[in-house]
Amino acid sequence: MKRIEFTYDYLKAELHSLICNDYHFLNCIQYFNSKKLQTLQSKIVVLRVDIDFSVKKSEILLDIFNSLGIKASFFIRLHAPEYNPFSFENYRIIKKIIETGHEVGYHSEIVDQAHIWNESPVDCLIRDIKVFNEMFDVKINGVASHGGMTGLNNLSFWDNHKASEFGLLYEGYDKEIGFNIFQEAFYISDSEWTKWKCYNKGLKVENDYRSPSQHIVDKHNLIHLLIHPDTYYINNCYE
Repeated sequence: MKRIEFTYDYLKAELHSLICNDYHFLNCIQYFNSKKLQTLQSKIVVLRVDIDFSVKKSEILLDIFNSLGIKASFFIRLHAPEYNPFSFENYRIIKKIIETGHEVGYHSEIVDQAHIWNESPVDCLIRDIKVFNEMFDVKINGVASHGGMTGLNNLSFWDNHKASEFGLLYEGYDKEIGFNIFQEAFYISDSEWTKWKCYNKGLKVENDYRSPSQHIVDKHNLIHLLIHPDTYYINNCYE
């Protein structure tokens, strides 16, 4: 397997290649609404960004997306040791994400919170949604569960709950008919940092490390592309 340098220029070229091959980009709420209205076009890429560690790097991705004229959904943590979303600089960047027409959502870790704080995960989620909405003057439509370092599974909360219980339209991996993108799309992610991985309608495709542009030959009608700002750099991965 050829080593990939995950530079910002590399990512921009990948996205540009998809555009040049007639793929249309939507963020998660645009996908949800288009699916509901039955107005989905063919050759769709639903673009999601999970901000795990660096809001600052997210601004570089944002500028790339804006230069290409595409929209994404950015999911933001509230309790990350690595960043404070309400710091002067991070708040500025998140407001820029909102003001340039992208979706923001909550990158939730409520099972971790409940365990560490000895609180109800339901109470944690309700409080976090309220804080998020009031601080950024939005009404979020979706959450996406974060995989943290506790060994617990934040996604397991949704085994017994629905997004609609909390005034939300979707959770990133839910199986509700209104969203259900993980089970219906070809999913490509950079979450292994040094290589791509992919799932076909919820099932992992083993030994397939091709980039998004390399999947064009397979003519997938619906691609769900998940990227993380921390994966990318200008010169090297230790920036």
